[in-house]
Amino acid sequence: MVCAQMTYKIIIHPEASKEVAALDHRVRLLVFKQIKKLARMPELGAQLGNKMGMNLSGFRKVYADKKRIRIVYKIFEELILVQIIAVGKREGMQVYQKATKRTPTEAE
Repeated sequence: MVCAQMTYKIIIHPEASKEVAALDHRVRLLVFKQIKKLARMPELGAQLGNKMGMNLSGFRKVYADKKRIRIVYKIFEELILVQIIAVGKREGMQVYQKATKRTPTEAE
C-alpha cells in the first residue's frame, strides 16, 4: 500500500522575506533548504512557548547554518499551510521579538 505524503503550502511573511533576502547567498540557500523540508514535515521544528516573557505559543522554530539562524513559523493544519514568520539570529532574542510583533495570516 502506497501512502501519499501531504505537502504543505509555504508562505513567507513579507518582513521575513526581507530578512531572507538580506542574508548571505550561502546562508540563504541553507534557509531555503530548511523551509523546503517544512513543506513535507511541518512538525520538524521545536515548539516555542514562553521565551523571556514573550508568548510564542503556537509557533515553532528550526535552525539553519549550524544553529546560527532561526526560522520561526506557524502551522495552519486546517489549511495545510506553513507560514514563515521571522528569520534571523538569536542574538538579543531579536528573531523572537520580531515574531511576536508579526501577526500570522492564514492566507495570502
